[in-house]
Amino acid sequence: MLFSTDDAEAVNQLLREAARFEIMPRFRNLSTHEVRQKSSPMDLVTDADEAAERVIAAGLRRMFPYAVIIGEEATERDPSLLNKLADADLAFLIDPVDGTKNFASGLPLFGVMVAAVMRGEIIAGWIHDPIGDDTAIAVRGEGAWIQRSSSNVDLRVAHPVPLRDMSGCASWHHMPEPIRSTVATNLTGFGAVACYRCAAHEYRLAAAGHCHFLVHAKLMPWDHAAGWLLHREAGGYSARFDGSPYRPALHDGGIICAPDEEGWRMIYERLFRDSSGLRNTQS
Repeated sequence: MLFSTDDAEAVNQLLREAARFEIMPRFRNLSTHEVRQKSSPMDLVTDADEAAERVIAAGLRRMFPYAVIIGEEATERDPSLLNKLADADLAFLIDPVDGTKNFASGLPLFGVMVAAVMRGEIIAGWIHDPIGDDTAIAVRGEGAWIQRSSSNVDLRVAHPVPLRDMSGCASWHHMPEPIRSTVATNLTGFGAVACYRCAAHEYRLAAAGHCHFLVHAKLMPWDHAAGWLLHREAGGYSARFDGSPYRPALHDGGIICAPDEEGWRMIYERLFRDSSGLRNTQS
């Protein structure tokens, strides 16, 4: 085993403490100056993001002194941190508050995401829900489960169904035109499609079998590494838009997660049909 269940539990406890002491006291209690815009009105950072990342990073350094720590907010200040990910013997990716727009709006739909990466391969992932105080955990080769205070529940993706019966989450607004308009139109071919503005909860839904597919067009590694492993260990299939395997060091293109490879193919063909940019989705 590359990463022990004891290690997984130690990181879980660290995330719970960060959520309890740094995130939840600020939820629905933020002053105007504690919320700041980054690249757009949808891309925010709050004092909770920064405080939680500091606590999580410090805890990981204590537990794994030689690991490279790559946090979303630290990378905002120093983008060169991402260059260390592919070759690090052990690295941790931190998204301290995924769904910051929801968090800042007082919507209880946000999470804490951490992934362990060994020489470019994701070996463990955690998605903690501060509201429910439970954590979805995946360890490579050991499965995926929701860890609650009283019990653990194994995760399994949904059974394959026809396209018309599929429900899922699609973050199509990050796609370039004309692909964006094509995909938005073609989403009508599915049973139901939502966007929760929170990859943490979307990955948890898919890994637990509560929806059939995910589509994301922006691949910053802290948004996807933990969820990708969670989905895979729950039995799912995923690939980037060009059909290649997802890797946390690859930030371009997009990803589709499905119950199986055939479902992935059907979703891809439905989303991008009639698109003149079909073969340019990696640009």
